[in-house]
Amino acid sequence: MRSPAPGSPPLRIGLDYTPAIRQRAGIGRYTRGLVQALAALDRQNEYVLLEVGGREQGSRGAEEQGSKGVFTFPANFHHRPLPFSERTLSILWHRLRLPLPVDLFTGQVDVFHSPDFLLPPLRHGRAILTVHDLSFRHLPECADAALAAYLNRAVPPSIQRADLVLADSLSTKADLVELLGVPAAKIEVLYPGVGDAYQPVRDEMTLATVRQKYNLPDNFVLFVGTIEPRKNLVTLLQAFHVSRFTFHARATNLKLVIAGSRGWLYEETFATVERLGLSGDVVFLGYVPEADLPALYSLARLFVFPSLYEGFGLPPLEAMACGTPVVCARTSSLPEVAGDAALLVDPLDADGLATAMQQALGDEELRARLVERGLRRAARFTWRAAAQQLLAIYERVGRG
Repeated sequence: MRSPAPGSPPLRIGLDYTPAIRQRAGIGRYTRGLVQALAALDRQNEYVLLEVGGREQGSRGAEEQGSKGVFTFPANFHHRPLPFSERTLSILWHRLRLPLPVDLFTGQVDVFHSPDFLLPPLRHGRAILTVHDLSFRHLPECADAALAAYLNRAVPPSIQRADLVLADSLSTKADLVELLGVPAAKIEVLYPGVGDAYQPVRDEMTLATVRQKYNLPDNFVLFVGTIEPRKNLVTLLQAFHVSRFTFHARATNLKLVIAGSRGWLYEETFATVERLGLSGDVVFLGYVPEADLPALYSLARLFVFPSLYEGFGLPPLEAMACGTPVVCARTSSLPEVAGDAALLVDPLDADGLATAMQQALGDEELRARLVERGLRRAARFTWRAAAQQLLAIYERVGRG
């Protein structure tokens, strides 16, 4: 556990915990992983976890749906539910830009940290903002137009108000400098982590339970992520269409399993399945709870992630941690994340993606190398390491 510097009083740290209770995946998982690691590490500083909208019925208690079940916070972590909706505060803070300070709700803090792109006004203390990616600026054609316009208006002022901006990767840091003109000295890279539960699942009962729960095929290639244009599932389907005619795919009756919620313009993915005649070969699972993901990764013969743009991209690392070979795009942060532990491909080249999939499926020596490298690579990214770095940042920024 971490203690304050000798002679220094504990810090009072405000943190917007709303994504953790409102979002099951993505930034919700990021916030839960990071804050729960902080709670395990720091019993000295005082934390106020702001929960916009409170915990009324329908919030799903996402913070309690991690891979290890219910998490109990220590006594120095205080939940502060607000009876306002996210939409109301969004309008007040980021559309009307009313100077309604967030520390009116949290009480005075030394540091306030927002982990979800937007920073509310703050009267006292220092402000830290996490910007995960700039997909709304980098690939506007892959984002909902209204949401992209809103983020283009609201994110730059939030960055200006922040004393420090945290980026998920060097790639995102470079985007912040190039696309928004943020000084490099104002940005620090804080890599997310892979949860401890992500490891090869070898228990036959657990594997059989998950296989039966989702009616999984015997042999399958896996994708995990929201079904939206940025994830580039149309190219993956085209590549799978090519791959299924290879000897290996025919001999093993290979299927493609897609796990993830329906996002913006998901219809294009389903239409492509129909157009390519893949209805009997592609399985859509919808959202899969985090508790089932390690077994799902472990059951897959190959994990494929052809995303056009990622600020970090946790699913490839989670697959590696579970001992599954990975093929992913060589775009944005993905080479930085995957290193030499995955086959990297041009995400717009369906034939090239198909070739890489065939190699990773059929070459046992290559598979063994990818598994070994993947396990080592994933072990470098932990929530504990991220929390230790973040705690040092809080100490540095909060004490001026």
